[in-house]
Amino acid sequence: QVQLVESGGGLVEAGGSLRLSCAASGSIRSINLMAWYRQAPGNQREWVATITSHDSTHYADSVKGRFTISRDNAKNTVYLQMDSLKSEDTAVYYCNLNGVNSGDSRDVTYWGQGTQVTVSS
Repeated sequence: QVQLVESGGGLVEAGGSLRLSCAASGSIRSINLMAWYRQAPGNQREWVATITSHDSTHYADSVKGRFTISRDNAKNTVYLQMDSLKSEDTAVYYCNLNGVNSGDSRDVTYWGQGTQVTVSS
């Protein structure tokens, strides 16, 4: 079992910056990747960024060049640095972890509770 807790969301003016954090706790054999998703009201949850076990990073076109995903393995924490924020970035941001379960070695996916990011025009 793994618990993911996001923090760092808030209200920011367009053009500003926020840094989201996702702290992981619990038991897992290994992590394949961690990612950030977001969901605006009335919309489907969309993928934002991924960091793999090889520390390779990938970004949605909508945030490429503005957002940076990183990971601190010692702290079991993944971050999302968001710069040059736009009103269309307004959403609840969710942390995602995919890994190998300690008990049965099955691939498992966990989600955090989400943190609200609101960008004013």
